[in-house]
Amino acid sequence: MSDRYSVDPSELLQTRALSKNYGGVVVTDSVDLNIVDGELHAIIGPNGAGKTTLISQLSGEIRPNSGRILFGGRDITTLSTWRRALAGLARTFQITSVFPDFTTLDNVALAVQAHAGHSFGFLADAGRDASLNGPAAQALEQVGLGSKRNALVSTLAHGEKRALELAMALATQPRLLLLDEPMAGMGPEDSLRMISHLLALKGRLAIVLVEHDMDAVFALADRITVLVRGRIIATGTPDEIRAHPEVRKAYLGTEEASAC
Repeated sequence: MSDRYSVDPSELLQTRALSKNYGGVVVTDSVDLNIVDGELHAIIGPNGAGKTTLISQLSGEIRPNSGRILFGGRDITTLSTWRRALAGLARTFQITSVFPDFTTLDNVALAVQAHAGHSFGFLADAGRDASLNGPAAQALEQVGLGSKRNALVSTLAHGEKRALELAMALATQPRLLLLDEPMAGMGPEDSLRMISHLLALKGRLAIVLVEHDMDAVFALADRITVLVRGRIIATGTPDEIRAHPEVRKAYLGTEEASAC
């Protein structure tokens, strides 16, 4: 095996020449990505750059046409979504996915239940199971929803629903958290709260963050990877990305880069 495809034990996740196309449209193009355990790694780029498709390949929702995905030194390229979840990969989505007619505690308890491999046969009872609602309550506290454990999800504000989805992911005790635009649709106050939650998680687990809010990205990221038309054009620290001439030209723009 060549050096390009060797496994670095210091890196939790690696992709090697990861590519996805739909007919003649290339969505991710030979992506080499390295995620270090404990870092918050942001992926940015213009609309249509392939960010969500990349996240979907990492989580297993989309199978790549070519390339490899390594997680903890193990090749998971063909592993199913639920097996990746059991191995420690958790994902949130651009559009919140929760059960609106259940309480917040029930929703998180269901996530714990699913991660443990139990059936969804008794949805309404999940939040009353001590082995489930203990971890669920702890996850709700982590995202500031402890006081709303008995509130129906349908009564929550948008920002609270996004925080609930984060709690559901955390309740599975992931090694790597994939966040796809967690601040989508949020106002300034909710965005600041989400940033605070993510700052509190830094160093405790690895996080891959796809986000359009550049203030949030530059406040949170240890490293940033920039995708343009499916290809990585730069990876570096926030300061390196701000100053990168190709990034400024292709995505940030001179004025926006200066403001970040």
